[in-house]
Amino acid sequence: MDTRTRPITTEDHRIATARGTLFARCWRPPTDVERAPVVLFHDSLGCVELWRDFPAQLCTQTGRQVVAYDRLGFGHSAAHPDRLALDFIATEADEAFAALRRDLGIGRFVPFGHSVGGGMAVHCAARYPDACVALITEAAQAFVEDRTIAGVEAAREHFAEPGQLARLVRRHGDKAPWVLAAWIESWLAPEFADWSLQAVLPRVHCPLLVIHGEEDEFGSTRHPDLIGTLADGPAQVAVLPQTRHVPHRDRVTQVLDLVTRFLASQG
Repeated sequence: MDTRTRPITTEDHRIATARGTLFARCWRPPTDVERAPVVLFHDSLGCVELWRDFPAQLCTQTGRQVVAYDRLGFGHSAAHPDRLALDFIATEADEAFAALRRDLGIGRFVPFGHSVGGGMAVHCAARYPDACVALITEAAQAFVEDRTIAGVEAAREHFAEPGQLARLVRRHGDKAPWVLAAWIESWLAPEFADWSLQAVLPRVHCPLLVIHGEEDEFGSTRHPDLIGTLADGPAQVAVLPQTRHVPHRDRVTQVLDLVTRFLASQG
């Protein structure tokens, strides 16, 4: 069979950590490649399943392995044993992501983070500069903005309506109330108001692609501007017109093309 016509393959993994088991899924291209895999970091209410068919499309178009995992407390991963600590964005690099790399044998990598996952991807790039080939953020928050707070407050009211929590239960099971509370309580906490990526971005030395929707309801274009300006590596900032908070769903072809072109010159 011509390797170009072979389908991609998927593998599911369970990864043991000190606080609970993580679920991960890998999409592999039909031919063995030496290029660094893309690791996806989901948003505040997300999980592997909510990426839908985007990882498979990304694997097919880039020819790279793609890995996505459910953070602790989300999706098919174990329930989180406690409240979400306010340093959760930074510690993801040293805890869950470190376990993922160890168990799956990931050396060089390309972190791709959506929304809060973008902040986690930034920390992973800074934490492992010798292994991080390139960085991609999508709709990432770089600081706590009034628009971010307004978006979270609006979502809180939305999920208080009858039947809305059931949408999260379909993806997170009985962990759904914790998932929702973790998002809302973290971002609205007074102690979280001064959080930003400002200190960590100068430690990002790899090339980066910063994708953001011009009409993102959780963050203005100040966020991609800040990420692209403060990071030490060469940055490409792409602000997509008439696009809200989930470009990989609403502008999938454009996002895939941007990422494919960006990664074509990376290892």
